[in-house]
Amino acid sequence: MDKDAFVLMALAAGGEKKYTPVQVQKLLFLLDDNIPSDVDGPHFDFQPYDYGPFDKEVYSVLTHLERKNMVSILPTERGWNLYALTPTGFEEGQKNFENLSKKTRGYAEKLARFVTTVSFSQLVSSIYAHYPEMKKNSVFNS
Repeated sequence: MDKDAFVLMALAAGGEKKYTPVQVQKLLFLLDDNIPSDVDGPHFDFQPYDYGPFDKEVYSVLTHLERKNMVSILPTERGWNLYALTPTGFEEGQKNFENLSKKTRGYAEKLARFVTTVSFSQLVSSIYAHYPEMKKNSVFNS
């Protein structure tokens, strides 16, 4: 699975949801870190940053996928973007998702549900609790 397929699969695991920057970064980090061999990864080089694991290349891939009409990047009034799959992107992401083992699909769905249902504070705090090394450059006090 290449990087594009990985990102589409990860977003599709959550259904047709919109992801905030922290949600998409943490979802991809957790999948890349916890099940790399299941997804032909790792795909990114996450480093400790303001709110935990971060790789700016995630945004480059999302922008690339937007140009291919696979991802919609939606500006918000708060100055950051939301990321969502287009119908074409969702269809492609579902194909990639269905090629995973049942166990891996379940794990990806669980992570997607987790990152999109907890608060920002809960998400970042949870990452720091399980990956204390990712807190080193944080501006967030959990």
